[in-house]
Amino acid sequence: MSTSPVATLGDSLVLKEVMIDPYPTLCRLQREDPVHWCDAIGAWLFTRYDDIVPTFRNVCTYSNEGRLSKVVEYLPAESRAHYKVLEEHFRAKSLIFSDPPDHTRLRALVTKVFNATRVEEMRPRITELIDKLVGDALDRGHADVINDIAVPLPFTIVGAIIGVPASDQDNVKRWADELLAFQGLNKPPEAILKISQQALIDFRAYIGELIRERRRTPRADLLSSLVAAEAEGDKLTEQELTYTCITLLVAGHETTTSLIGNGLYTILRHPDQWDLLRREPSLLGSAVEEMLRFESPVGRQPRVVKEDIEVRGKLIRQGDVVFQMLNAANRDPEYFENPDEFDIRRQPNRHLSFGMGIHFCVGALLARTEAQILFQTLVERAPHIQLVDEKPDWDLRKPNSRMMHSLDVRF
Repeated sequence: MSTSPVATLGDSLVLKEVMIDPYPTLCRLQREDPVHWCDAIGAWLFTRYDDIVPTFRNVCTYSNEGRLSKVVEYLPAESRAHYKVLEEHFRAKSLIFSDPPDHTRLRALVTKVFNATRVEEMRPRITELIDKLVGDALDRGHADVINDIAVPLPFTIVGAIIGVPASDQDNVKRWADELLAFQGLNKPPEAILKISQQALIDFRAYIGELIRERRRTPRADLLSSLVAAEAEGDKLTEQELTYTCITLLVAGHETTTSLIGNGLYTILRHPDQWDLLRREPSLLGSAVEEMLRFESPVGRQPRVVKEDIEVRGKLIRQGDVVFQMLNAANRDPEYFENPDEFDIRRQPNRHLSFGMGIHFCVGALLARTEAQILFQTLVERAPHIQLVDEKPDWDLRKPNSRMMHSLDVRF
């Protein structure tokens, strides 16, 4: 039996050359088959903005619970048994793997440290760190923006919020990368699952030791607050405490790293837009939003369907996985005029890069603040920054993320 061109098109999303530039493929899917079953990914792909919005808002139908645990369900029972630790972790409830009322309770415990008042209080620390990172790069005359700035900046800040020593940054970053190495695929190779599970085991042991230390000696950090909530019993279990900390450490830096790398690469590839930002620094906020839209840090996120539904004439069964193709929605021509054009003046700009509704990214304000301060600093201190190589070095290890592996610049 022959394979239809559209089916082949969807399966091509896992190919390296398509992952480097997925937008032509996503555009065709959006136009020809916006609700598309992709066997290579093992899920339905939603590419239209109007179809993705309900997957955020209707949590009764599109669930976050267990949305990553299905990653081992394709395996034979004998093989699947080897990944019980990984499966149980993603079946357990934590901040981004739960629905109300558990999600409401867990989110309330962490949002207070990411609100506008607290983020503004952190502004001097963020500015100081950025000045040092950029200053060191200027002294050298060159930098790998990803490893020299985009990784240490958000990790240092979120680590300080949670209570993770800066000396542990390399280990935690490695565990975070390895833990979610399978994301974006529902049928990853077992070799990747083994790496992810071992990272989880090491990560949990590390967080467990930090928790025991905070029980002995509380500090003025989020981890101590969560330990206190755990002590109250009805607010947080030990498992929720551990998994929420892991979630915050993983998600709390990666989006900002992507935003900085993707954003700087994109605006330097559009020198007219960089010149415009230099002339009109008041466009800084709008520029960061356009960076988020044009190269969404998170390309796709899964939801588990809790009941049979029909979308655009396609029957989607209970238990199926739907991927929100955010980088497609952010270029939907029904919502964005000239969607493939990078325009830092774009208004309105209702991109979905941080999600929406009750699952709107809890750290969105912090990420935006870090990015705005960094780009303001670069405009002021490094106005003639240039790419060393205009060919992008995309990190293809985690298919759900749109992230650069390195970004070399000179001053």
